[in-house]
Amino acid sequence: MNLNQLELLRALQETNFNQSKAAEKMHVVQSAASRQLQLLEEELGSPLYERHGKKLLGLTPLGERVMEQVDRINQAKKNIQSIADDFRDNRNGTLHIATTHTQAKYLLPVPVQKFREKYPGITIYMVQSSPEELIEQLHHHKADIAICTEKLDEDDKLVVTPCYEWQHIAVVPRHHPLAQGDITLGRLASFPILTYSQGFTGRSNIEKAFKNVGKELDITLSAADSDVIKTYVRLGLGVGIIAGTSYESADDEDLVALDLSHLIPRSVTKIAYLKQLYLPTYLQYFISELLARAGQNS
Repeated sequence: MNLNQLELLRALQETNFNQSKAAEKMHVVQSAASRQLQLLEEELGSPLYERHGKKLLGLTPLGERVMEQVDRINQAKKNIQSIADDFRDNRNGTLHIATTHTQAKYLLPVPVQKFREKYPGITIYMVQSSPEELIEQLHHHKADIAICTEKLDEDDKLVVTPCYEWQHIAVVPRHHPLAQGDITLGRLASFPILTYSQGFTGRSNIEKAFKNVGKELDITLSAADSDVIKTYVRLGLGVGIIAGTSYESADDEDLVALDLSHLIPRSVTKIAYLKQLYLPTYLQYFISELLARAGQNS
């Protein structure tokens, strides 16, 4: 068994078991890659892949167990390089951030700016997607850190740190009926609702609050982006329920922000990374800036 064979297993996983593409990633011809896979399976005494003819269909139970160890080996290689970079105080490299639109726009700008001032040689890559996909980015080593509200606590392979608490608000045009009088879930439920897509930005807390009082949500539009929701509120499609941090008084002066803290539980945005990950100095600094920024906003 050698590292090249284990790298081949990882390349096969990344290419959806396509042997020619995996061989290309390994910079070898397909016959050589196939031979290495054959030798490894012979050494282990059992196949790692389900097959139909020469086509690989997926992992066998043994293959799944082996891939867990391959992932650990791959992470260990990355950790060794990070440890060496820290030892040499290397300030070049990359920081991969996986997050949602709301966090990218309203939480990250100041921490990213401070990070760039301290580490100008580190290139920042930011991916915006759903919480489920952000977690996948971590597991496939395409992101160093994930920042979002939903789902992170459900994965026991992650270190999850609360970042800051926030509250939902309702936004309506200035002459909307809800702009006057006390706000209740009953009054809100009598209007079409515009809010976040499933799995985004505390949507589960919104649904839970209405369900607890026996009210049905008439959601006419769902989006991952607070700005999209506000746009359609302005067009008169309904009442927007968004994160309080998404309301910008200078840009949103045509909308009224209605406090929902007494109706919908507070949500918590979290920071997550793989338990196996060695945190280089620059990533520790970035996390500390996130927590400092969150503390200022709370």
